[in-house]
Parts: sequence; C-alpha cells; structure tokens
Amino acid sequence: MVHAFLIHTLRAPKVQEGFCRVLYSCVFGAEESPDDLQPHGAERDRLLRKEQILAVARQVESMCQLQQQACGRPSVDPQPQSSDEPVPLHEAPCGAFRLAAGDPFQQPRTVVWLGVLSLGFALVLDAHENLLLAESTLRLLARLLFDHLRLLVPGANLLLRADRIEGILARFLPHGQLLFLNDQFVQGLEKEFSAAWPR
Repeated sequence: MVHAFLIHTLRAPKVQEGFCRVLYSCVFGAEESPDDLQPHGAERDRLLRKEQILAVARQVESMCQLQQQACGRPSVDPQPQSSDEPVPLHEAPCGAFRLAAGDPFQQPRTVVWLGVLSLGFALVLDAHENLLLAESTLRLLARLLFDHLRLLVPGANLLLRADRIEGILARFLPHGQLLFLNDQFVQGLEKEFSAAWPR
C-alpha cells in the first residue's frame, strides 16, 4: 500500500540558497502507534504528518542531487525552452531508498522517487511493496500531472490545482492501492478524467 504521495521542489545540485518546499502531499490512512497511549489532537497529528512528509522530500532531494553528481550529469535547466517540448520522463533521475522504523515513520517504509526538471515526485510505500509497479505508477502519475495540469506553462500554479491532482490520484492510485494497469485501461481512465476535468 502507498502511504503518501508528494510533489516538492528540487534545487539544482550546486545551488545552496533556497530550501526544499512541499507543493502537494496526500496521505492515505493514518499511522497509529501501539506504544503511544496518550491521545493526540488533530492539530498535533497534522503537524507530525507535515514534518514526516518534509523529511521525505529533503531525502529525495539529496538522493536526486547525489545521483546527478555520481552520473556526472550537468545540472538541468529548471524549465525546458518551450512548453510544447515533451517532458523528459525517460531521462529523469529516479530511485528508491528505505526508511528505518522511527525515521521518520513508526514502521519501516520504502520511498520511490522521480526528479523531473525542478520537481520531485515520491511515493512512500510499505517496505514489502512491488518496486517496479510503484516506479511505473509514479512515472504514469508524473506524466499525467504534467499533461493535464500544464505544469510547464508560464504562470501555472500547482497549489491552485489540488482538486485536479486529487482527481488523478483517485483514478490511478485509489485509496493508496497500486494497480496493475495495461495501456488500454490507462487510456480509458485518461478519457474519463479528461471528460470530468476539461483542460
């Protein structure tokens, strides 16, 4: 099961100013602690989830920078020359790493990530999830988000399109469940989404 999906900013490897910023996150289900007998308020739980998501985003940013440096790739322009250019998803750095129990989640988790231009996408999964399925789902979600939200158009504001992101997640990652999807089924779901959310 997927426990969280997040979109965050990525800095170029040599840029020191600025910080990693979570632009969107969706948590599927709440994490419960059997050791914690003290009830918590909703605000404390929300702040804890926010800190956990930010910790994941920072680790993804570090992993992306390390991978680009190790591969000797030049730092990428944050935006392509034109919004008509296809998004280079096949060349985008991606990877996976494990989070130990307590760092930052109570149970061990696996994070699958993808860095596209200046945006990072990540899925936080159960430790035993199918990583190939998770990676293909993450690439599909990134492609759909770039296509339907027009993220490369100047002035596009991801923060104002949370309803569209939730519509894509509801169809392609329902309740945090990874789906085995063939191309024909994906096309059908895309048509359904396009009818519900015209561009």
